[in-house]
Order: sequence, then structure tokens, then C-alpha cells
Amino acid sequence: MKKIRANMDSYFDKVDDRWRALPLRKQYKYLLYCFLVYLILTIAVILKVWYDTGKSNHRVVIEHIENPVVKKKESAVLSQDSLLKNKKNRRHERK
Repeated sequence: MKKIRANMDSYFDKVDDRWRALPLRKQYKYLLYCFLVYLILTIAVILKVWYDTGKSNHRVVIEHIENPVVKKKESAVLSQDSLLKNKKNRRHERK
């Protein structure tokens, strides 16, 4: 792990040295181009989200919240089948 970290540090030092070796005018141009690309991507994403939200006419459907206990009681009626009940009782009988 230390070797990987040392390699990364040396790589970043080389990149930093190359960046500092560039003339200030070129550094400024690179930064300006990066900022413009970032700005164009941001505007594109905002326009895409705006278009998608404006296109959909879905309304939010508001329904009552169902009680999970009531659902359990309905399934409990099904589990009172005589075959299942006998099978459960046999499994838990004393020997």
C-alpha cells in the first residue's frame, strides 16, 4: 500500500511540475475551457430535467394507508386450514 501511495505521489508531483511549467496564458485557457465544458454540461442537465418534468402530466394519487395488522389477520384466516393445523400440531407434539 505504501508503494502505491508513493507512486501516486510521484505521479501527481510530475503532473504538477508540468502544469507549473506551462505559461500562465495557457493555464488560463485550459481553466477557461474546463469551466466552459462544466457550464455546458450543467446547463444541459438542467434543461433535460426541466423538459422531463414539464412533459409528464402524471398526478400524485393519494390513497389511504392500509393497516398491516389487518393484512395479517386476513392471512391468518388462510392459515387456519385444517391440514396445516394438523401438520403444525404434529410437529410440536410431545413424544
